[in-house]
Parts: sequence; structure tokens; C-alpha cells
Amino acid sequence: MDIFDPAIFPVLAADGLTNGAVYALLALALVLVFAVTRVVFIPQGEFVVFGTLTLAALQLGRVPGTLWLLLGLLALAAVMEAVSQARRGQAGRGLLVLAGAAGGGAAVWALTAWAAPLGWPLWAQALLTLLLVTPLGPLLYRTVYQPLRDATVLVLLIASVALHLALTGLALVFFGPEGSRTPPFAPGTQTLGQVTLSNQSLLVILLSAGLMLGLFFFFGRTMAGKALRATAVNRLGARLVGISPASAGLLTFTLAALIGAVGGMMIGPSVALNYDSGFLIGLKGFIGAIIGGLVSYPLAAAGAVLVGLIESFASFSLSAWKEVIVFTLILPVLLWRSLTTRHVPEDEE
Repeated sequence: MDIFDPAIFPVLAADGLTNGAVYALLALALVLVFAVTRVVFIPQGEFVVFGTLTLAALQLGRVPGTLWLLLGLLALAAVMEAVSQARRGQAGRGLLVLAGAAGGGAAVWALTAWAAPLGWPLWAQALLTLLLVTPLGPLLYRTVYQPLRDATVLVLLIASVALHLALTGLALVFFGPEGSRTPPFAPGTQTLGQVTLSNQSLLVILLSAGLMLGLFFFFGRTMAGKALRATAVNRLGARLVGISPASAGLLTFTLAALIGAVGGMMIGPSVALNYDSGFLIGLKGFIGAIIGGLVSYPLAAAGAVLVGLIESFASFSLSAWKEVIVFTLILPVLLWRSLTTRHVPEDEE
């Protein structure tokens, strides 16, 4: 059957737009992280996996392993911050950091242990999932990347690869090797002309568009967003006018984790994810980010949607070559970028 058949083409296009909407969110997160912190954030897909599998664990009435990762990172980050404060001669502030981390960790543990067996409504479990997954972003930045803030891009890339492998292994320990799905947030279907779409697919597209619009207003209308833009344009200049690179990095990774967790919960009903699914999902978002040159948000979003469409049509007509076709897309883009972009040494940025 021809992919341009009027009965098939709209279905494949709708499926491609649904997947492309999620990839677009990941592409935006990757561009944001690289622009602000110079980190090629390979583990972005792990936030997607943790979002899906955490919600799936809550659906089964289990305490998700994400809680233990969160508590471990919180303790490590608190100790690192306390030591840093002590070296500055502010031991009292360091003790306050430790006390605050202990109190916050205890509260999150008590809430999760109490709520997991109760079978809360799906929307409440989704909020609890965001509470567990989103803080992983700033905690990973504080424990892994902030100590390397003056390192080269290559060193940061190596750290990202190591972090990806570590998170993948932890996901296997926490959730096991089996794939998991989550129930749809919007059951049912809608008929648009000759195309029947699930309400979940429509929700994914609308929510992704809403998040992109929210990010547009965040960067254009808020002081925090403008600070991130300034850091992305000129890190030294931003520091000279009082913008803390550490605070910018923490906020950036918080947004990246939030976007990844939301994306994971959105695609969970349609795709069974397991512990190592994050790399392929993140890589497809990375292709979109590369199309945008890791600097342009609109081009990154458009490139990610293109990846979703190509993947959808390729899975129908050339399913065995689907991944090859999608990832081959990056080669002409890299060639074009290498021919049209002037290289600037890192120490001259």
C-alpha cells in the first residue's frame, strides 16, 4: 500500500506529528542546556524514561526507585554545598543547607511512601512524578557539572556519556528490564475528516505547543528567562552584570528535567519504554537540535517535527530501515554546518 494513499497519508502524518511534538520538546531542552552551560546533555532521554517508569510504578502501587536516586543525589549535593560553604568560612550556612536537605528529603520520602499504595487519580500521580523527577535536573547539575564548569566541551561531553551510562544502569536496578506503559490521560478518539486520532495524541500535540509557547513567554517576559538568554549569548558578560552562572545552570537543568518528565508521561500510553529507551529518544531530539545548530529554538523544533514525520513514514514503508533513515538525516546537516559555520576557539567565546 502506498504511503501517499489518501487513507494512509493523514494517519502517518498525524502519528509523525505526535512523536515529533515530543522530540521537539527534547530538542528545545538540549539547545537550552548547551547554550547556557556548554553541555551536550546526552542523558536528556533518561528524564523521559524516568518520567514514564516512575508513573508506571505509582500505578502499580509501588514506591518508585526514583525516590532513592533523588534522596541520594540530595544528600550528595547537600554535603558538597556544605563543604563549599565551610571553605568560604561560612560553616553555619553549610549546616543550614544540611538541615534543609534532611528535612526536604524526609518530607518527600514520607509523601511518596504514603501516597504510592493509595491509588491516587492519574493526574495526582503525574504531579507526584514531576515532584520526584524534576529535582533530578538541578541535583545532577550540582553534583556532576558545576564542579566541571571551567572544563572544555569535550570533558563535559565525556561526563555526559558517563552520566548516561550510570542513569541507564540505575534505571535497570530500579525498574527491571521489562517495558512499561501508562494509562492515557485522555481516553477515547476524535474523528477529523477521514482521520481518527486518539485524544491522547491530540493532548500530546496541544501540550507540547503550550509548553513551547510558555517557554517563549518565559524567555521574553521574565527576568529569569532574560538572565538565561544573556548567559547563553555571553557568559562572561552575564557574570559581569551580576547573573550567577551556577544559578543559570540550576534553572536550565530544572527546565530540562521538567520537559523530559512531561514528555515521558505523554508518550507512555503509546510506547512501551524500558530502562534503556532514553538514548534513542534523546538522540532523535538531538538530531532536531543539530538541525537548529544547537542555537536556534525554532529550527530545532521544526527539525524535531521533521524527524517525527520521517520516522512515521519510514516505519510504514521501510520498517527494518527506520532508525537508519532517521539517523542518516544528521549527516547532511553536519556537512552543511561544517561548510557554513566559522569555527571560533573556545577561549575566544
